[in-house]
Amino acid sequence: MRRRVLQATIAAVTVAVVLLGFPLAFLGAQYARDNELRELETRASNLASTIDFRASRDIPMTEGMLDTYTGGMNSLPASVLVIRSNGSRLAAGDPIEGRSLSAQATAATGAVVILTISWWDVFWLSSQIVGLVVVAAVIAFGAGIAMAMWQANRLAAPLVYLAASAEQLGSGQVRPRLEPSGVEEIDLVAAELARSSDRMAGRLAAERQFASDASHQLRTPLTALSMRLEEIAYASEKPEVREEARIALEQVERLVTVVDDLLGRSRRTAGGTTEAVHLLEVTRQQEEEWAPTFAAAGRELVFEVPDDVQVLATPGALAQALATLIENSLKHGDGRTTVRSRPSGASGAMVVEVADEGDGVPDELAPHIFERGTTSGNGTGLGLSLARDLVAADGGRIELAQRRPAVFAVFLAGVPKALDPDVVLPRGSRVSTDKVRRRRRRQG
Repeated sequence: MRRRVLQATIAAVTVAVVLLGFPLAFLGAQYARDNELRELETRASNLASTIDFRASRDIPMTEGMLDTYTGGMNSLPASVLVIRSNGSRLAAGDPIEGRSLSAQATAATGAVVILTISWWDVFWLSSQIVGLVVVAAVIAFGAGIAMAMWQANRLAAPLVYLAASAEQLGSGQVRPRLEPSGVEEIDLVAAELARSSDRMAGRLAAERQFASDASHQLRTPLTALSMRLEEIAYASEKPEVREEARIALEQVERLVTVVDDLLGRSRRTAGGTTEAVHLLEVTRQQEEEWAPTFAAAGRELVFEVPDDVQVLATPGALAQALATLIENSLKHGDGRTTVRSRPSGASGAMVVEVADEGDGVPDELAPHIFERGTTSGNGTGLGLSLARDLVAADGGRIELAQRRPAVFAVFLAGVPKALDPDVVLPRGSRVSTDKVRRRRRRQG
């Protein structure tokens, strides 16, 4: 793409220079030559008029009067020759040797005025005009190349970014981070890619939920059947019945293994781990884990998250990222720590903010706060970097929204209305990070 834009622009500039530059150089040189000849004829005509004036006033003619017509600051040096009617001659200026250009005028008294300039002086003046045109063409060519490179980068960079986003989508990050490029056509493709990623997120969430429900619905009767077969095997006194029960039990166990293998393969080929997550359940888990620690430190941990907020994320990764921010606030912040959520834009995205009332992040540390190894001296410098990578893997991002007091913002993709879990997921089931609740469902 970049190479083609460069080639097209350079070809266009070359054609423009060839079609306009060469004729302009030729016409400029011709104009300079014609202008000098006209100026020379004007000087000859003016000298003839001067001769007639002097003759009418009986003013004698001298060679000194001819010096004015030999040239000046804006005129080429000329050799002046006046042949009077009686055959006498008056001359002024340096003689012209070699090729020359002349202009002649005849006065009313019969005197002939001849002005001669060097052909090489005219040629040099024309060459200067051609040189200016060549310099202008080179400048235009360079400007065209610079503009072509800028335009190529402006067009190619969004396409490369779009390709990377598509690769993220293919690798399972169902909500890649897309930014407007300023090119309408590319932005249309990016918007369609974002809509496709939303639809894929809904389908993946539905498939995972279906796999979970299918696993539950299949394991329950298979477990009951296994228990029934075991009872038959132990209760029966006939060896052939116990043997048949054992064989049937092996078949059931093999069937359970096949079901588990198929469900696992389905989850692996679905790609990615992003799910429709109820944010309140993730924050509730963090509250249960960190509230006692904050209370022991004499500080307060407050959560302000509505119960109907849903985001697209990996539950474990999101929980780990929030835990890192909360722990960072506990170690380096002060006062009340507040975890709140709010909408971000009209796309349904959500922002989770972790703020405290401490001194904030030092100015020299803020630009590098998410870089690996960056620490104020009380830590490893890996937590925020890992949290950023975990959130970015789901198409989100973490930013330091405010330095003093410190406010960290986690931007997450929201679940579109068209992909509401009550529509795409079975009624009554939710994606949860509560391991105990999931364990109870499996046992039920």
